[in-house]
Amino acid sequence: MRALIRNGTLVTAADTFEADLLIVAGKIAQIGIGLTPDDQTEVIDASGCYVIPGGIDPHTHLDMPFGGTVTADDFATGTQAAAFGGTTTIIDFCLTQKGRSLTESLQEWHNKAGGKAVIDYGFHLMIGEMNDRVLAELPQIIEEEGVSSFKVFMAYKNQFQADDGILFQTLQKAKEYGALVMVHAENGDVIDLLVKQALAEGRTAPIYHALTRPSMLEGEATGRAARLAALADSQLYVVHVTCAEAVEQIARMRELGYQIWGETCPQYLMLEQSIMEQPDFEGAKYVWSPPLREKGHQEALWNALKSGQLQTIGSDHCSFNFTGQKDLGRQDFSKIPNGGPIIEDRLSILYSEGVAKGRITLNQWVDLCSTKASKLFGLFPQKGTLAVGTDADIVIFDPSIARVISAETHHMNVDYNAFEGLQVQGCPVTVLCRGEYVIRNRQFVGASGAGQYVKRSKYDAGEPLPSRKKRSAMAALNGGRS
Repeated sequence: MRALIRNGTLVTAADTFEADLLIVAGKIAQIGIGLTPDDQTEVIDASGCYVIPGGIDPHTHLDMPFGGTVTADDFATGTQAAAFGGTTTIIDFCLTQKGRSLTESLQEWHNKAGGKAVIDYGFHLMIGEMNDRVLAELPQIIEEEGVSSFKVFMAYKNQFQADDGILFQTLQKAKEYGALVMVHAENGDVIDLLVKQALAEGRTAPIYHALTRPSMLEGEATGRAARLAALADSQLYVVHVTCAEAVEQIARMRELGYQIWGETCPQYLMLEQSIMEQPDFEGAKYVWSPPLREKGHQEALWNALKSGQLQTIGSDHCSFNFTGQKDLGRQDFSKIPNGGPIIEDRLSILYSEGVAKGRITLNQWVDLCSTKASKLFGLFPQKGTLAVGTDADIVIFDPSIARVISAETHHMNVDYNAFEGLQVQGCPVTVLCRGEYVIRNRQFVGASGAGQYVKRSKYDAGEPLPSRKKRSAMAALNGGRS
C-alpha cells in the first residue's frame, strides 16, 4: 500500500506540527509540506485531526486462565477492540508454571496469538521460580525470542506470588542480561491473612476485595521492590500503580538516581472505591488487583503523570463477563475473577480527561500512550513515533467527536463496560498497522492473523549513573551510612 496522509496535525512525544506523511511498503517514507501523490498513491484526508503514532499498550491479558475460568477476550477479539481504540501494538503477559520450561510457556502464548491478532504484539514473561534451568534459558529468551521484560508477582499467594529472593535474583540477572523487571507490587502475605480474616467474619461482598488490599500494602511492596532494584543496581517497572503511597516510593527512588519506572491505568484515574459497594453484586464488575482506591488518590496519579513521576499508561485489560464469570464469587469475594475490560478506551479517556481538561499536554499524551513504552520495552524507534523509516503504525484521531462509552457499542467480548455512560471527547477514526488499514472511518477492515509478533531489543535507558551518585543514593537509603 502507498498512501499519503494530508492536512493533519502530526503529534509526537516531542513535537506538534502541520505536515503530510507518505507511507510506502509499510514504512513512513517521507514527512513534509505539500507532498504530491502519484497515480498509485491513495490520499487520506486528515483535516481537523491529529495524526499520532499508534498506541502501544504495555499491559494486557488475553486468553489468560485465572480463577477457574479464562478471560472473555482472546487475541482475536482483544486486538480488534484495541485497534478500535487506537492501539496498534500490545505486549501481553505470558504466564509460566513451576517445573515447566520458559520456552514451552512462550510457545503456548504464540499458539494463542498466531493467526488471530489483527495488530502487532509481543510478550512479557512471568518469572515464578529461579533455578539452574531458568538461568540457562534466560539468555536465549532475550536474544533469540526477543523477550526483554520479566514479571514477578509480589501478590496472589499460592498462585503467582514469588518471594523476595526470586525477585532479587531476577533483578540481578536482568542487570546482567539487559532486561527490564516488572512487578505487581502488593504485600501478598498480609493480603492473604486479611482475606482469611474477612471471610471468617462473614464479610463476603465485593467491597471487601478492596478493604483487604489497602493502599498502604501497595506502597510498602513498591518501596521494597524499588530498594531491591537499587541494591541490585538494576531496573524496575512497577505495573498498575493506584495510590499516592506507591507514587511517593517511585518518586523518591527516581530522585536518588535509580531506574525505577511506573505505570498507571485509566480505571485508577477515573473510578473510585465506592463503586464496588453497589447492590445486587454489581460491585463485582470492578474487582481487579490492585483494587480501586478512594477518590483522593486520583489527583496524586494525575499529578505524577504530569510531572513525569509515572511514565506510561497501560490498560491491564483482563476481561471477564459479569454473568457466568464474575458471579463465580457471589458468595465469596476472593473467588471473583480479577480484571476488567479496558483495552478499547485507553487513548480516548486519556485524551478526554487529560488533554481536553488541561491535565496533560498533547505531547505527553502521545508519550504516555505510545512512545515511552516503546523505549522502555525495546520497540523504539521501530514503533512509538512518526519518523522516516519507522513502521507506519498511525492513528488519525478526531478531537471533535464526542461519544458515550457503553457495552452496547464497544467491541470487547464482554457483557459490561467499566466506564458505562462516560462521555469522552475525541475518537480514533482511522488506524493503520504497518501501513495497512485495520480501522477505516471507524469500521473494522483488518484481517485475522495480520498482526505480527515483534521481537524486542534489550533494555537501554541511556548512560549509566556515575558511581559517586549511586554511592550517595545508597547512603541516603541507609540513613546516611555508606
